[in-house]
Amino acid sequence: MKSLLRRVAVPLVAVVVGLLPGVVAVEQASALTKLTHSQATSIFRAAGLTWSSSGGCSDRYNSTCTSFEQINDSTVYGVRTLKTASGCAVNITGGTEVGHASGTYSHWNGYKVDISKYTCVGNYIHNTFTRIADRGDGAAQWRSGAGNIYADEGSHWDITYYNCGGC
Repeated sequence: MKSLLRRVAVPLVAVVVGLLPGVVAVEQASALTKLTHSQATSIFRAAGLTWSSSGGCSDRYNSTCTSFEQINDSTVYGVRTLKTASGCAVNITGGTEVGHASGTYSHWNGYKVDISKYTCVGNYIHNTFTRIADRGDGAAQWRSGAGNIYADEGSHWDITYYNCGGC
């Protein structure tokens, strides 16, 4: 509830008093919050984001599903920031379901999403973010100004959100 209040009340007050840039610092300093699949899809839907699953399901324990159960709020708001900043269509194809690589900053732990490769999104990433060294598996990577990592895995973008990217 506190996080929801901060996301709604703080920006409204900030807009009224003209302190919107200060909201970004408050937002990025907030504690990590895990969301349910329903909470995440509500935010995605309101932002005009889409998602799809090869299995047509959202079961976290089925690798053919696309689940957002236990996704970090910073990841959800990070994807929303990408859509807003780029002006591109964004379709999420992978969330917190099983079947992805493990690790601290993993899909399972709520830090990553996969999105469809569209020309608009690719151009935005290439032209806005900084090209960094390839990942250990050879995937080309770009780092946003906020420090989030966008890896080109060939058929999709694998994105690691350490924060919401200025949401």
